[in-house]
Amino acid sequence: MAAKATTPAAQRGATTKAATARSRSRGTKASTAAQAAAMAVRDDEEPWTEAELTELRAEVESDIAQLEREIATAEAELHDLMLDAGDGAGDDQADAGAKTFEREQEISLANNARDLLDQNRRALQRMADGTYGLCESCGNPIGKLRLQAAPRATLCMPCKKKEERR
Repeated sequence: MAAKATTPAAQRGATTKAATARSRSRGTKASTAAQAAAMAVRDDEEPWTEAELTELRAEVESDIAQLEREIATAEAELHDLMLDAGDGAGDDQADAGAKTFEREQEISLANNARDLLDQNRRALQRMADGTYGLCESCGNPIGKLRLQAAPRATLCMPCKKKEERR
């Protein structure tokens, strides 16, 4: 096995990247603690802990990664279906209908995944800017249990119930 030759500039770049990652890690930990202390909770709830917020963020980031993979898969399948659509010579109406249904289903799945991806990214942005946990309708705290069950939630339960009645 041959050893890789690295230039001094490449070594400096790797060292700089590692130092930046370490400082971000320390800064993230400090900012996570500050965010946990600043996050709104209902009167009947305990304040957010750093561990709870870290777990919540990790869940949202995991969802984002999973959704990105699902979207890539759906887009690849949709691409294959679109290529296959032009090759319909000799297909009867049932075959053409089945192909159309499959395409529409893939489009729908990809669009749903994109919507969830946007919601998850928005949740991370709200965590970063300090508005996570506040209802976008009334401004009251959403509630820890609701956010732990549905991390993308942007409405408290009373406002969500009102929205669903409309």
